[in-house]
Amino acid sequence: MLLPILFLMATRIAPQQATVPFRQPQLAAAHGQVAMTFGAGSAIYFTSSSDQGKTFGPPSKVAEVSALALGRHRGPRIAILKNAIVISAVVGEKNGVNGDLTVWRSVDGGKKWTRAGIVNDVRDSAREGLHAMSADASGNLFAVWLDLRSKGTKLYGARSTDGGMTWSKNVLVYASPSGTICQCCDPALAIDENGRVSVMWRNALDGSRDFYVASSLDGLQFSTATKLGTGTWKLDACPMDGGGLVIDNGKVISAWRREGDIFVTGRDNSEKHVGTGKDVTIARSSRGAYVAWTKGPALEILTPKATAPQLLSPEGAFVNLVALPDGSVLAAWEAHDSIETKRTE
Repeated sequence: MLLPILFLMATRIAPQQATVPFRQPQLAAAHGQVAMTFGAGSAIYFTSSSDQGKTFGPPSKVAEVSALALGRHRGPRIAILKNAIVISAVVGEKNGVNGDLTVWRSVDGGKKWTRAGIVNDVRDSAREGLHAMSADASGNLFAVWLDLRSKGTKLYGARSTDGGMTWSKNVLVYASPSGTICQCCDPALAIDENGRVSVMWRNALDGSRDFYVASSLDGLQFSTATKLGTGTWKLDACPMDGGGLVIDNGKVISAWRREGDIFVTGRDNSEKHVGTGKDVTIARSSRGAYVAWTKGPALEILTPKATAPQLLSPEGAFVNLVALPDGSVLAAWEAHDSIETKRTE
């Protein structure tokens, strides 16, 4: 049974040309700002909110590229620093043939954007188009991506200490002893208040497609990978579905899909079944962890004090969540070729 939850009225950000739908929204909230990026065709867009996610301004174009990795969790990512906003995306000359993880910066709140450079130090190695990027409280950035610089898909990462203008030599976060990690499931990352980077990805190990996590204090040396949850998914294929993680007092809380079920792992790595569906996302506010996902044509959300999932929207896909300073959570998703948003109250 779906229980009611109090949301503000949904807002819609619609494209001027219906033939070029808005896709794959990603949210960020930090330093008193709330912002969103998304893709449309071969263009990257930005919009921001001056009222903590209740409404958004008209979207502006960050860049038009030859080919933008978009769809199935591909697309741009966004981070808000104290003195800049940074957007990353995998772009190339031909979809799926080449692709580099590229960064743009704005120092005036998103009015003007400057292309800062390429994160992967082997050209075209990020062409799968799946990546994650986040910032810590000090303004350091870390990015991870599925990398194809050598045989088999591996997880690589890089760090920026100057607001995304330059990036470190790439580091190997994880290589599966079976020869490849899951080839088309998006990775996730979170950075805690001490700068510790935690990275999550779907592995391909001994015939199973389960999620693993590793962490690093310096962004250079990562811990031994640890499996999330207690069950396993035997699958000789890629489900094209990642998950998400947040940090709670130094411990990882994650949400992910196994077969048709949605699970959350707690601080002790115990798994809890919370619903059925796919394309799960997670955010943690001062009220606790919020988890949302797609179920059929609808979107469901599990709030911290709820015992069952609740209806977020009767239609939608690829929902993204971000925590707001007042403890509420903002959601954004694809619907009717547009982006829709709702904020909890």
